Amino acid sequence: MTAVAIKGWCPSAHRPMQSGDGLVARIRPRGGRLSATHAVAIAELAERYGNGLIDLTGRANLQIRGLRADGHEALLAALAELSLVDADADVETERNILVAPFWRDGDDTQALAIALERALGARALGLPAKFGFAVDCGETRLLAQASADIRIERSADGGLMLRADGVRHGRAVTRTDAIDLALALARWFLASGGASGGRGRMAAHIGRGAKLPDALAGNAVPAPALSPPVPGVCADGALVGIAFGQLQSATLKSLSERAAHLRMTPWRMMLLEGLREMPAHDGIVARAGDPLLRIAACTGAPGCDAAHAETRGLAAALAPHLPPAARLHVSGCAKGCAHPGRADVTLVATVDGFDIIRDGTTRDAAAQRGVSRAGIVADPRAVLETR
Repeated sequence: MTAVAIKGWCPSAHRPMQSGDGLVARIRPRGGRLSATHAVAIAELAERYGNGLIDLTGRANLQIRGLRADGHEALLAALAELSLVDADADVETERNILVAPFWRDGDDTQALAIALERALGARALGLPAKFGFAVDCGETRLLAQASADIRIERSADGGLMLRADGVRHGRAVTRTDAIDLALALARWFLASGGASGGRGRMAAHIGRGAKLPDALAGNAVPAPALSPPVPGVCADGALVGIAFGQLQSATLKSLSERAAHLRMTPWRMMLLEGLREMPAHDGIVARAGDPLLRIAACTGAPGCDAAHAETRGLAAALAPHLPPAARLHVSGCAKGCAHPGRADVTLVATVDGFDIIRDGTTRDAAAQRGVSRAGIVADPRAVLETR
């Protein structure tokens, strides 16, 4: 029988989540990387058992949408045959590792990501579903703005460090002891009451006054953080954006024809290894200045049962009118799944229309309430004004 996750929790391959267009099953690429063969296989599985739509998540995972309940077991068996899913559902949930994509063969990022994955796969710790790790060991940090609870990253003096999210400094580590200490930090989080009812995040736990033990604390200063990259050709290949983080299976197949491996990112982009030119295909964002890169929009109606309105069509219509550097968030409901942080303008769908929030999140007070879609489209510049 298919186990359906509670809404608001992260789905997995073993425990898909019910949405308006069917079940959503999440695939966690090992090491944040897919071979072209595996990418094509995922696209074909999305066509066979889902509706052909695939999400790229903020945790650098893939989600097959529109999955039929009677096809779940067959999908799970196919993923297991491809070694894209763990046999144990709890281990699968905890293998929540974000890997900085610009690693090179043999460097610390690759070695530590592989070691951490193996360690987490040995035995489930009982961590909350949203609890995650980041391996970010380049000269500068790329994942500072991405969600993670335990971070293995580069320190300002060039060494490795382990840092609990919510703490400014971390503990100096080596490649040899980094994984053991990361797991010790995860166990401390659980033992000190960081999780309750299957939920809990490190930064919130620290914010409530939890004090790290001396063995897991330190004074190592993190290396400088870079802003998220933009689409374009870089030293490692072509970084390709996906509009609103959702692509058709045909698009994934097309990208898989261009490169032997694809690396996932938390920015709704994929790195096509070794490619020296930007590909062209429907749904691809290839231009660094494209305003779509500054817009977050959830699945919306009818794909999500909680949504009160369609979102991505409206977001696309507003994109040409978005002021330079401004960020827009179009949310189908007040949960704000696509972008929990602040935006210059946030549109929240309600039963009465859209609430307009300026310089805030979906939880902040609205400057205007109940504005119709027609009214927004008729005068987009007034809606997107950021003064």
